[in-house]
Amino acid sequence: MKRIGLLSDTHSFVDERIFTYFEACDEIWHAGDLGNAQVLDQLEAFRPVRAVFGNIDGPELRARLPENLRFDCEGMDVLITHIGGYPGKYAPRIRLLLQAHPPKLFVCGHSHILKVMYDKTLGLLHLNPGACGKEGFHKVQTVLRFTLSQGRISDLEVVEWK
Repeated sequence: MKRIGLLSDTHSFVDERIFTYFEACDEIWHAGDLGNAQVLDQLEAFRPVRAVFGNIDGPELRARLPENLRFDCEGMDVLITHIGGYPGKYAPRIRLLLQAHPPKLFVCGHSHILKVMYDKTLGLLHLNPGACGKEGFHKVQTVLRFTLSQGRISDLEVVEWK
């Protein structure tokens, strides 16, 4: 069993509340647009991190992080990318990957809009944690917390603050 803290679109800002909200988490997943390497360093100093680079991330982060990250966590097949879209409106680049070999959990960021949606066609759960940085049009910062165990997700929580 693993507790996961999921965030995206920090845009070079780590709110200290993240460390409180993710205290009980075993891992942090970041769905891109970290903004700078210091964000990644801060998160890695706190917990193990799985992350992808986003469209605003420069050469330093792109050298450290992949564009797509696929892995198994507690029996759950996971795919993380930054620009992914959502069920029925997947980004063209990612649609082909999803259709060829759908994961059970698909995570992306970019939109700054929190989404939790089940894709019946591909049989996957889509998560977008919204944005927890200060940059962007969003008025509320959001992150997600959940548990993975034996290929199942449970205890999904939305955490938000202004």
